[in-house]
Amino acid sequence: MTETAPTPIRLLLADDHPVVRAGLRAVLETEEGITVVAEAATAEEAVVRAGPGDVDVVLMDLQFGKGMNGAEATAAITARPGAPRVLIVTTYDTDADTLPAIEAGATGYLLKDAPPEELAAAVRTAATGRTTLAPAVADRLMTRLREPHTSLTRRETEVLALVAEGLSNQHVADRLHLTEGTVKSHLARVYAKLGVDSRTAAVAAATGLGLIRR
Repeated sequence: MTETAPTPIRLLLADDHPVVRAGLRAVLETEEGITVVAEAATAEEAVVRAGPGDVDVVLMDLQFGKGMNGAEATAAITARPGAPRVLIVTTYDTDADTLPAIEAGATGYLLKDAPPEELAAAVRTAATGRTTLAPAVADRLMTRLREPHTSLTRRETEVLALVAEGLSNQHVADRLHLTEGTVKSHLARVYAKLGVDSRTAAVAAATGLGLIRR
């Protein structure tokens, strides 16, 4: 009796850089049991293309320029019944990037400098519904669990990231649809957690800890 070959894992590559998509395709299509069925240049395209049910794993970047970002697309994709798994493949590893993506339902999180064999293994792991995390990301999440007093909430991270961009409290409030008083309260808690007493020191400390990206 002839054995039937296992069904290949069907991938959607979502990245706004054609060179990156071509590189991922070149690496992954040499792997047995993996096939790239589609590509998307925007997060919105990825959400639409992931819908028909012929994709098992989406390789998702986080930043797409204008429009929806990768975490938002991940949330939209994973909210559907029978949705494909989403594996984040990006250059960003700060809490400001990893936490929204994981909270949005990403099955795994890899960095783009991962070796080809690690990427292929992560795809196979994601297809089974299990989690793969880049070592730097896993270490940071473990640190958050061990040292919760230095961990910022998602909202605190968002506030501080905007402060790092040079926005005033009022502009931060406008961007996040908060009151200026709420922003000040978030910053006060950030100062206490990081052991600092100024916006500049908070940004420097958070950047050094990998909590925000500069």
